[in-house]
Amino acid sequence: MKKFKLLLIGILLTSSFTMFAQQTVKGVVKEKTSGEPLPGVSVVVKGTTKGIQTDFDGNFIINKVSAGNVLVFRYLGFADKEVTLENNFNLIVELTESAEQLEEIVLVGYGTTTVKDATGSVESITAKDFTKGNIVTPENLLSGRVSGVSVTTSGAPGSGSQITIRGGSSIGASNSPLIIIDGLPIENSDASISGSRGLLANINPNDIESFSVLKDASATAIYGSRASNGVIIITTKKGRKDFTLDFDMQYTFGEVLDRVNVFSANDYRSLITAKRPGDVSALGNANTDWQDEVLRSTTSSLYNLTAKGQIFGAIPTRLSIGFANQEGALLTSQFDRKTISLSMNPSLFKDHLKINLNYNRVFEDSRFGDSGQIGAALRYDPTQPVYDASSRFGGFYQHFSNGEIANGTTNPIASLLQRNNTGYAFRQYGNLNFDYKFHFIPDLRAVVNVGFDKITSENSDITSKLAPAQSNALFFGNDAFNTQERGNKLFDTYLNYSKSFNKLNVDLTGGYSYQRFENFGTNSGNRNNPENISTTFADPDVVNLGFFSRLKFKYNEKYLLTLNFRRDGTSRFSSDNQWGNFGGAALAYNISDEDFLKDSKVLSSLKLRASVGLTGQQNIPGVNDLYLDRYRFGNETSRYLFGNSSIKSTIPSVVNPDLKWEETTTIEFGVDYGLFDNKFSGSLSAFQKTSDDLLFDAALADGTNFGNSTIQNIGQLQIKGLEFTLNGDILKSEDYNWNFTFNATYLDRKITELANDQDVRTGGTEGGTGNTIQLLREGYTPNSFYVYKQLYNTAGKPIEGAYADLNGDGVINDDDRYLKENPNADVTLGFQSNFNYKNFDLAFNLRASLGNYVYNNVNSSKAQYELLLDNAVLGNLPTSVLETDFLRTSDVINSDIYIENASYLRMDNVTLGYTFNNPIKKFSYSSIRLWAGVQNVFTLTNYSGLDPEVFDGIDKLIYPRSRNFLMGANIKF
Repeated sequence: MKKFKLLLIGILLTSSFTMFAQQTVKGVVKEKTSGEPLPGVSVVVKGTTKGIQTDFDGNFIINKVSAGNVLVFRYLGFADKEVTLENNFNLIVELTESAEQLEEIVLVGYGTTTVKDATGSVESITAKDFTKGNIVTPENLLSGRVSGVSVTTSGAPGSGSQITIRGGSSIGASNSPLIIIDGLPIENSDASISGSRGLLANINPNDIESFSVLKDASATAIYGSRASNGVIIITTKKGRKDFTLDFDMQYTFGEVLDRVNVFSANDYRSLITAKRPGDVSALGNANTDWQDEVLRSTTSSLYNLTAKGQIFGAIPTRLSIGFANQEGALLTSQFDRKTISLSMNPSLFKDHLKINLNYNRVFEDSRFGDSGQIGAALRYDPTQPVYDASSRFGGFYQHFSNGEIANGTTNPIASLLQRNNTGYAFRQYGNLNFDYKFHFIPDLRAVVNVGFDKITSENSDITSKLAPAQSNALFFGNDAFNTQERGNKLFDTYLNYSKSFNKLNVDLTGGYSYQRFENFGTNSGNRNNPENISTTFADPDVVNLGFFSRLKFKYNEKYLLTLNFRRDGTSRFSSDNQWGNFGGAALAYNISDEDFLKDSKVLSSLKLRASVGLTGQQNIPGVNDLYLDRYRFGNETSRYLFGNSSIKSTIPSVVNPDLKWEETTTIEFGVDYGLFDNKFSGSLSAFQKTSDDLLFDAALADGTNFGNSTIQNIGQLQIKGLEFTLNGDILKSEDYNWNFTFNATYLDRKITELANDQDVRTGGTEGGTGNTIQLLREGYTPNSFYVYKQLYNTAGKPIEGAYADLNGDGVINDDDRYLKENPNADVTLGFQSNFNYKNFDLAFNLRASLGNYVYNNVNSSKAQYELLLDNAVLGNLPTSVLETDFLRTSDVINSDIYIENASYLRMDNVTLGYTFNNPIKKFSYSSIRLWAGVQNVFTLTNYSGLDPEVFDGIDKLIYPRSRNFLMGANIKF
């Protein structure tokens, strides 16, 4: 009994000592070289799942640890460090840079590399470097951030963007890059989706972790027939072991500040009195600014709630819910989006099997305001009121006489409010990736990736029967309903073998890819019209097959060689042209590792690289089976008699069995550098892209086919360019940090060959029927402006209809038009800077475009006096007519006076924030960041229109961009 009591006392004392020994460890983690605190360092008690990340000041706290426990510190780019707890539970831990992890990991096709080992032209940016502001669609995170990448976005809420990398590669097919989300290539064609703002509009930017932009053919060739326009690889945020909860909110207040200058009501009365005294009686008594009526101040909001942690004890998980509500500056325009994102990434069998599951659901609701009413607002009589209680058009004022609507512009407010054009889209997409490292051959990995992307959309377009119109719609109104469904299925699998043999490292990848795209839908037509006929459509499925391989050699950490090959097949083309071979090769030399540079105080790193490759382009919207003999039915009245039966006629469609993909050959030479212990770093690249067999809708010789034109392979385009990037840490200390990134791109695009040396007219304009203002011609930049050379009098004023006789034949006709400038910028610049002082942070970014020109179609089609009385009703004009005194649109619409230099410098965003660390003491770590900012801060330009940043260089009156004032909060615990 005595022994038992002693044993019991011993156990109790041991427990007491153990409990007493459990303590709280605190500390700060710093970079050894600079002494700067490191945020986001993983601190884990070895052998357990207990751990935390350091806060923004490098601090950490872990409860209930004991002497003898080992803390493991891990941070990307730094060597792991283990610290054994002894008597000191208040630590200062210093991490040193790791030679093995010094360079950031970047994604390439079907794998990863590091900046140091990359042989191609690849740029990667992560969430901390994204463009800030009212970012609703993901591509705008990249705006101005990557050399060679151009992002042009409309002011419409949730609208898509025009994205090009190095100027694209085509003149008639798509110039959009291939976009890949977590290994799933998505469709990014120019084709619209019924009821949706676009495929990128329903991706939540908050879920994106990083972008990798692949630009040269060596980097993109592994994607073969779809990679000529470059590749953007998007990686979404993943789960983690430690639990965190983040809540982000943002509010935006916007206003369109600029207007097209038109005559005020009083000035308009004076103008009519002077120019058309007989029409003074038609003037009203109101003073209406129609642009102010159709445009409005806006409020928008963004909310994101994200939970990350480990479930079931072994599955790192991330769940995110997002809400976006964005009002458009145009009356009735609205965009709402709800997103749910789930990521699970367990690791099994001692990390031999890694599984990544990504699943996203998106609900998109839109109301589409008719942007054509912005132009109508310019033209509508400012002396007339918006509303008229006696009007039979729903109480809206409208020109009409004798019970009929007078020809002319309808009341733009009525046109907006009496039309309800709404859309709904439901999208779900994701992938499941298995990455298995063989137990018996640890250098060999097998990867299987399956993915899908499905969007179902509806569009309802209803116009009141009371709405003014000059057609049957006056009687019937409009009630149309469309549906569409798109599908995208993917299966990829590949093997990767990586092995080091002394100084030689070999990395071999080989695999297979299958992807299928589906598209079908219905169109009800106007259901109010008893003669309506509903239709359905189902595009032929597009199937892409690919066999790909990549071989990488690295010798002595200095000499790098990468070889890519892909054999692609597609259902778009006939069996004779169905398969193609694509590939690339790249060499790189880390010359800074040589003995004569290794100890340089100035040159930290220097890599020389060269590459060549062949890629393809097959993205022709709406053209999936042009090689087949196809027939379509004529209308109901197009019939022929066969005996006593009436049979509907069939009509053959145009066919081109010789069609194949474009092919782009790229040659590049580049230098990657780091200076002063990598305080400054960047790259310089020179490249040439040559695209052959250009896909273009070109004319056919009479009698040779069943149409006047069709898609053909017709010519060659050459693009030469230079890219420069510079990243720098200007100031760096314990209390403050100031860094910047700068990029510059120069592009020279030229058509070097067209079929039969024939010019091709493009760029349709308003202000007449069938007018074009751009031309494709050998030896010139695509879509150069094709205009007459304006003549001026001795006072320097343009003479209406007077042009130079450039060919000297004494006759002014179409042969006297010449090519003047083009819409493409010669140079684009991007600059972003971040400044942190203790808990304050300030960030801004600038963009510049130099040498781009715009055709001002607003002035060319609307600033002529004949339009004061157009189609029997009075109409307003831009005040720019006072500068020219032009009378007739048809005489001046092709004058070079409307080609304007649209170079600009734009500050996109500026934000200022303050972070409160550990405001919620209940949690081991928490933070609240409050911030405010301005988007679309200013634009410096000589362009006379609303905005110099115009799609395709023709300003038909764009949807204006608002200046937005933002405020928000980021809460983490």
